[in-house]
Amino acid sequence: MKLIGLTGGPGSGKSTVATMLHDLGAEVIDADNAAHAAYEPGTPGFDAVVREFGQEFVRDGRIDRARLGELVFSDTEARHRLNAIVHPLVRAVTQRFVQEQAAKGARVILLDIPLLYETRSTGRCDFVLVVSAPPRLQRERVMRRAGMSARRFGEILRAQLPDSEKRRRADFVVLSALSKAATFRQLRAIVEQLRYGKVPRRRGLARRRRGR
Repeated sequence: MKLIGLTGGPGSGKSTVATMLHDLGAEVIDADNAAHAAYEPGTPGFDAVVREFGQEFVRDGRIDRARLGELVFSDTEARHRLNAIVHPLVRAVTQRFVQEQAAKGARVILLDIPLLYETRSTGRCDFVLVVSAPPRLQRERVMRRAGMSARRFGEILRAQLPDSEKRRRADFVVLSALSKAATFRQLRAIVEQLRYGKVPRRRGLARRRRGR
């Protein structure tokens, strides 16, 4: 079994790549979805978020993710407070998923974690796959999202490692600026390497052992 961490900047094409990898047979868990589920109403995470940030971040009985997002992307200290609540819950969900899929005989499991490097989660993975796109294309993709602004996009970028640094640390880099067919071909080649043990022992693994 190979455990792959998937990451990349906003608008890099991670969701498309995750879907393609699932089509190629990988079992996928989305950390963003797990994080949102971690503070659904009635969960310990919901209660913890309300205690930490207050009732003003509740709307119609649920955490107001848009308002909370505005706060944590503009306030580093608030982001750390939220992460301290959510990340342990997400790690627990992820670990259960990996154990379940391993028991079923999965050969490739994908952890889709946008903040893989920033949360120091690379040590959980056998390999890291970074999805990369040119800055202008990233911006075009992100600015099409509902409720997005130039200021918010800038805050998201500042909260993450630069694309160049992610690519430098990666075991695999997939370029998503070309056609979907070209992206799929890159991924198919990577999956074949992973399935049949043709991946070289790269220095990236050594860096993770040293606490990359």
